[in-house]
Amino acid sequence: MSIEWGKITAEELLDPIQGKLASGPRNISFAGLSTDSRKAGPGEVFWALKGEKYDGHDFLRDVIQEGVSGVVIRETFLPHLSAMLESDLKHRTPAVITVGDTLKALGDLSAWWRRQYDVSIVAITGSIGKTTTKEMCAHILERQVPVLKSQGNFNNLIGVPLTLLRLGSGTSTAVLELGMNRPGEIARLTQITDPDVGVITNVAKVHLEGLGTIEQVAKAKGELIQEISPGARIVLNGDDGLLMDTARRFRQDLFTFGLGPRNDVFAEAVHEETTEGISFTLRHRDESWPVHLKVPGRYNVQNALAAAAVGFVSGSAPEHILTGLEEFRSIKGRFAVERLSGGITIIDDTYNSNPTALQAALDTGKSMVSKGGRFVVALGDMLELGESVHREHRAAGRLVADLGTAFFVVMGTYAQDMVQGAKEAGFPEKDMVVVDTHDQMVHVLRQVTREGDIILFKASRLIRLEKAVEAFKLLMEQGREVDAL
Repeated sequence: MSIEWGKITAEELLDPIQGKLASGPRNISFAGLSTDSRKAGPGEVFWALKGEKYDGHDFLRDVIQEGVSGVVIRETFLPHLSAMLESDLKHRTPAVITVGDTLKALGDLSAWWRRQYDVSIVAITGSIGKTTTKEMCAHILERQVPVLKSQGNFNNLIGVPLTLLRLGSGTSTAVLELGMNRPGEIARLTQITDPDVGVITNVAKVHLEGLGTIEQVAKAKGELIQEISPGARIVLNGDDGLLMDTARRFRQDLFTFGLGPRNDVFAEAVHEETTEGISFTLRHRDESWPVHLKVPGRYNVQNALAAAAVGFVSGSAPEHILTGLEEFRSIKGRFAVERLSGGITIIDDTYNSNPTALQAALDTGKSMVSKGGRFVVALGDMLELGESVHREHRAAGRLVADLGTAFFVVMGTYAQDMVQGAKEAGFPEKDMVVVDTHDQMVHVLRQVTREGDIILFKASRLIRLEKAVEAFKLLMEQGREVDAL
């Protein structure tokens, strides 16, 4: 059996996914796997998944005409496909494999694929910081071995399997991000990935719409500890009391990181943030090393400690850990700091938002303002907060006011809640504006900002606030209005 794309056949896929070959050649090989009909190419196997907006089964005619070598479909859809193959697709002969649930089958295939390789898996979850921690971990581990890591937002029940299916003979370590928004997802992803090291960065008020309370968030994150293999290492934020209480229920050995000296890996002498980064002393056992991160924010110290902890439990040399951390740079959309012409600095933290992350971003952004400068805040909605959505947005407005912000511009469904919270905390009405579009936000910011100002942009992913960031940058660089859309 050849477990690599280009050699693996339809017949060899059947057992791992409990599938049946409904028609087509058994010995046909697949050049790769695609779940996107727009990208499925000749020789690949197309996996028909049903999502919230689209159903891959609706595009089977298209991918077969494009020349895919096989399709994996829901068993109940077979009569429809058979009719197509007998009529307008009668000259096409792809391998047609049926399964009960194509999403489960994708996970089963990737779990089987993972077991075919002698590879060490690091799986990282948490409410905040998991992407940055993943990137920092990869920076450390790739100093010794080739590393495969999750790309973009490939952290769910589709993205994680697709990442695992990129494993090949040249990979010895994979660093994966595990995301979730409802109970059971982390458990399933842990079963699929079978990690050698499992990391939980923290627990915060995220995905409350699907989970209800922060206690339920902690329980959902704890599924990683519940499902991980007995011999695996577990790395946790020892400063997070709710997370530690959850972890202790499982009687597993824990390796902790944090700012407190009771942790296995901790930080001392954390210096004040600047736009250039933040410095601290890294301590493990009886040794210590100076670290200078080229990204600002105390929360990035926590991310660096998590990554360092993974390095230590994985056997990385201290010099590789230090080099990996110090060479790390900001990720676009995640508190990426950029100085623009005109003396204005922007902080692009538009990838996502939640109450805990927002407070950290506000505190860090305000601390970076130099003498004579001002702090300007541009916010959009925080999503998936369930019944607490109005309360949390009013609290966000109060936070902005309490920091002594110079100007506040907001957009989104809950903009008025943020404005109301700011008013309650005494923020002047003349210094805040509600806008309806990204273009309006850019126009307002251009009118009110001046040299020395720092602007923080932050919102949940669906608000697409990065449009305002890019349009504002172009306006400042080119001196002309640019359509953010």
